[in-house]
Amino acid sequence: MSSVREALDVLLRFGRLMMQAGDTAFRVRESMGALSDRLGIEALAVQIALNGLTASARQGGDLVTITCEVGPPGINAWRIATLERLAHEGSGGLTPDALAKELDAIEAVPALRSIATVAIAIGLASGAFSYLNGGDSLGTAMAVVAGGFGQSLRALLLRHRGNQYAVTALTTVATASLYCIGIATLGATGFGPGHAAGFIFSVLFLVPGFPLVASLLDAVQHQPVASLSRLFYSTMILLAAAIGLSAVAAVAGLAATVAPATPPSIVPLALALRALASLLAGFGFAALYNSSTRVVLAVGVLSLLGNELRLALHDLGMPLPPATFLGALLVGLLASLVEARLHEPRITVTVPSIIIMTPGLFAFQTIVMLNQGQVLTALQAGANFCFVVGAMAMGLAAARFVTERRWLVES
Repeated sequence: MSSVREALDVLLRFGRLMMQAGDTAFRVRESMGALSDRLGIEALAVQIALNGLTASARQGGDLVTITCEVGPPGINAWRIATLERLAHEGSGGLTPDALAKELDAIEAVPALRSIATVAIAIGLASGAFSYLNGGDSLGTAMAVVAGGFGQSLRALLLRHRGNQYAVTALTTVATASLYCIGIATLGATGFGPGHAAGFIFSVLFLVPGFPLVASLLDAVQHQPVASLSRLFYSTMILLAAAIGLSAVAAVAGLAATVAPATPPSIVPLALALRALASLLAGFGFAALYNSSTRVVLAVGVLSLLGNELRLALHDLGMPLPPATFLGALLVGLLASLVEARLHEPRITVTVPSIIIMTPGLFAFQTIVMLNQGQVLTALQAGANFCFVVGAMAMGLAAARFVTERRWLVES
């Protein structure tokens, strides 16, 4: 009885680390199943939620059930990749002590980059988002400063184990306030249409894109408990950010007018700057998710290609939701090639690559219009936001159906 109990105990620890790192529930289940065979467990049943795991194991005549808590969720792309390799690339028998030592070594590895490095990367990504969405030079510059400051503040608060929802709301207020103070101090005419992009995209790093996509993928793979709990967690994070942003917008008296759309341009310099902005945005979010250097580079390239396709189709007259779907589909298809060459989990490549497609300006208009009591206009902007975000997620899911046969077959 002690051997199966020890094996199941360390197996649950493995699953807990995967969930804490942000991996999908169906991949956690698959990885635990692969390790259970090497541990000598004859039958394994697992129930997975965002905050806990329950597993039953049978070995010989012994049957053991153990439950463990997962703890606060997070995102660590490097840990996801390392744990999945541990589960799927090994062979032969494995003892509970040997697996525990492997997990000790993985847990002991610190973040790949310092708080300052990630803050700089997010600042540049925020500026890139602002530029791509019509922000002027001052708005883009302030987005760089505010985004970098906000990420530093959030990282420090989370390091001291602050409540994630409170930290999100506080970070949003501090970041957006710094942006508005900068515009009011340095701008000649105050807050104008060219500054709306910078205002919203300076806090885009707070959008829980990783758990949102993981929630959809878990839903498709019949993991409803994990999917719904992740979706609720993501919604609460978004609500905390929206409340903070709404408060700043109301105090500052911001209008929901944005810069007019820039007509399509084939000027080489404009195309090069747009490509550079897409590349920097991909780099920034890959760094935020603690990705390895090679994944950061791959994400930058995929972000560039997917976003350029999306923008080109939109420039040619295609509505933004289908253009976004096709851009995300391209990212998902190319990610299958990257996954095969780099041996990295697909989710660690695809999610940071499509964050650049987030329709932040629609979210900004929704918040400001609600503050001003213009409910119908707010609902229209909110619907546009939901359609585009849905197109992002469905593009990645469609790529999975095309490239992975097991997604088309019920197991």
